[in-house]
Amino acid sequence: MAPAVLIENLQKRYGDVYAVKDISFKVEPGEIFGLLGPNGAGKTTTIRCLCTLSNPDGGKIEVSGISAIAKPTAARRRLGYVAQEVALDKMLTGRELLELQAALYHLPSAFAKQRIDRTISLLGLREYANQKTGTYSGGLRKRLDLAAGLLHQPDILVLDEPTVGLDIESRVVVWDFLRQLREAGTTVVITSHYLEEIDALADNVAIIDKGVVIAAGTPSQLKDKVGGDRITLKIREFSPIDEAEKAKGMLEALPFVQEAIINTAQGNSLNLVVTSQSNGLITIQESLNSAGLPIFSIAQSRPSLDDVYLAATGQTLLDAEIAAAGIRDLKAEKKKSMR
Repeated sequence: MAPAVLIENLQKRYGDVYAVKDISFKVEPGEIFGLLGPNGAGKTTTIRCLCTLSNPDGGKIEVSGISAIAKPTAARRRLGYVAQEVALDKMLTGRELLELQAALYHLPSAFAKQRIDRTISLLGLREYANQKTGTYSGGLRKRLDLAAGLLHQPDILVLDEPTVGLDIESRVVVWDFLRQLREAGTTVVITSHYLEEIDALADNVAIIDKGVVIAAGTPSQLKDKVGGDRITLKIREFSPIDEAEKAKGMLEALPFVQEAIINTAQGNSLNLVVTSQSNGLITIQESLNSAGLPIFSIAQSRPSLDDVYLAATGQTLLDAEIAAAGIRDLKAEKKKSMR
């Protein structure tokens, strides 16, 4: 059986800037596949190329064995796409909007009515279906957008940041719905920068950074590869780099410390990978105290997908988000100054 989605060596640039440098991954039928990465990593560009909304500059894209580049119309028939930004006609009721969507897909009227009733029920919209969408909350708007993407029963549902800005209750509704789709055999491709979302939902994941895949596998496989427990500590709230370097050198010499990274974006904190050891925290504290180095904070935890990202890039996903936001702000200020 052909993969539900196959992407090989995908490239896309805008002018001299590469949004996607070299991305490859495979999605098997009936699984939830997660694309994880910070804003600006290339997730949305990859998804737009997959859904034939943008032409790549290089690489291969197949949907159920069909080239999305050579045969975009045939590929679209197998895809449902829900964009990050919800665009609904505020003057239509939820049901009217779905009826319009069904007409655009040329669905037979009897089948369309059945599908509309089914999706409204599945997404908990029956109470709101005859209200104008302009009165909907953000969570209801997103649920209606999901319903619209599912009307034609696509083999593959592609979701770009489906829970951004949603409250916890709405996020849980979306998560439960995606699990139901998987159980029914629908393949789901989801982009997100929420670690817990991908960890909770995805059967397999590709982590993207700066237009390339830096890690891929099941969430458990990726976390196991990082190895050991994680210890995060700060010498001071904002440690001088020389103190952080001194502490790093001392801690790397401890037999149970496998790796030590200085996280400059978080006040030169230290991120350690350690083997399981009951007195590890005590040993670290004693070692630093003997060298006259204080401890502002220290914590131990099991590996997470953020640790995978940290090991590959030297910064956490949150750090990358903050850095990307800073770059966007600088560009905005530059544009203002040129006016």
